[in-house]
Amino acid sequence: MTIGIRLDRHDFLYDIHSLVKSFFPDDEVSIFTADDAEKCSRPWELLLDIRVPEGGERTAVKNALKREIYDTLTAYTGTALPWGTLSGIRPTKIPMKLLREGHTEESILRYLGETYLVSPEKAALALGVAETEKRLTDPLETGGQTYSLYVHVPFCPSICLYCTFSSSPVSAWRMRIGGYIDTVIREMLKRQEEILAAGGAPGPTTVYIGGGTPTALEPEELDRLLTAIDSIWDLEAAREYTVEAGRPDSITPEKLAVLKRHGVTRISVNPQTMNDRTLAYIGRCHTAEDTRRAFAMAREAGFDNINMDIILGLPGEEEEDVRRTLDAIRGMNPDSLTVHSLAIKRASRLMRKIREDRENDPHADYGSFDGLVFENSGRLMDLASGAAEAMGMEPYYLYRQKNMRGNLENTGFARPGCACLYNVLIMEEMQTIHAFGAGATTKFVYPDGRIERNVSPKDVTTYLARHR
Repeated sequence: MTIGIRLDRHDFLYDIHSLVKSFFPDDEVSIFTADDAEKCSRPWELLLDIRVPEGGERTAVKNALKREIYDTLTAYTGTALPWGTLSGIRPTKIPMKLLREGHTEESILRYLGETYLVSPEKAALALGVAETEKRLTDPLETGGQTYSLYVHVPFCPSICLYCTFSSSPVSAWRMRIGGYIDTVIREMLKRQEEILAAGGAPGPTTVYIGGGTPTALEPEELDRLLTAIDSIWDLEAAREYTVEAGRPDSITPEKLAVLKRHGVTRISVNPQTMNDRTLAYIGRCHTAEDTRRAFAMAREAGFDNINMDIILGLPGEEEEDVRRTLDAIRGMNPDSLTVHSLAIKRASRLMRKIREDRENDPHADYGSFDGLVFENSGRLMDLASGAAEAMGMEPYYLYRQKNMRGNLENTGFARPGCACLYNVLIMEEMQTIHAFGAGATTKFVYPDGRIERNVSPKDVTTYLARHR
């Protein structure tokens, strides 16, 4: 379907586009003004003429405009979005701000409903997560010269069909990984000098090594990276140390021993699904049984804070498949569970496959290809939430992405004492995150609320050249 949004002036373009895409995530949406003759003359299947209100405070005008568009599209589609007019990544920042200002729970829920048309269920979820985040972070010193560390390892055993992260097949880089680690070490040494010169803390609040798949490195490579982190940064006061072991096919007893020896306190063993057919389709080179073995291996190595990730809305998966995954995870009994809603990104091979199918058959449904469906719904999210609750977990952080199936969210659940502080700090943008490696984004958070980002090149070769 082609959808045109004709505005009377160039205001709130991004916000309007994001809202309309929430209703039509798989369709072409174009925003233009009346002076764009070419677009005005196109035969749009749906054309909306929108007049931006004059006067008034900018935020209030924007919210009123989005409510008007929302009501129009709800009437047209017969669909009410669970998050209403909210299209940002961090919906919990709204209730968090109101909590810190002393507002009551009742007034916050009413504000989310009236201002952003958020459903009562999602408003309660956002408030509950914000209250948990506040409880976790109130005891922390997060201002001034404090910071956390992120190190990116952009290599994976294979690249998943839906992935757009900064990742490369480890086999293609095997001979250059040593050089990559050297470069990350140089980058960290230089940054640490700058931090200390500016009066910053000698060590971080949290450390997070992500990817990619950090355990795609060989044991000696992983050991060299972690040894460098130990020697460059003072980790004495670090509250947690996370390494995304991630892919079960990358986990070995030797690598787990390296992590344990370096004081890593939290790891992930991420199945995404426990259905072998789906795993093969999306390009994961492991089975559900491999996940069970990797998880048992991690427990035997002494890890008592293990996260697992799953994705709802994977191609071909229906309710019974999700139930099978959740039953298997409950059998393993992890300490936290992160539930993602599939977001089909423009740059992913999955989106390219959909486009190819659409070109071959203009009447093909974006929601399916090769006979496979994409299903996500509040019902599936409720099943996942129920499984997490049955394991003694509560939601502790939440974020959203564009083009999420079902217009839902990603939610992290954890048992008491097992929540990932790094996830909360980066989602609520409460603290500077110093990030290292190809595709990593350093985020400077200033006392006045200003945020600056320094994005490292995603391409590994470009990154290596920049820090030569």
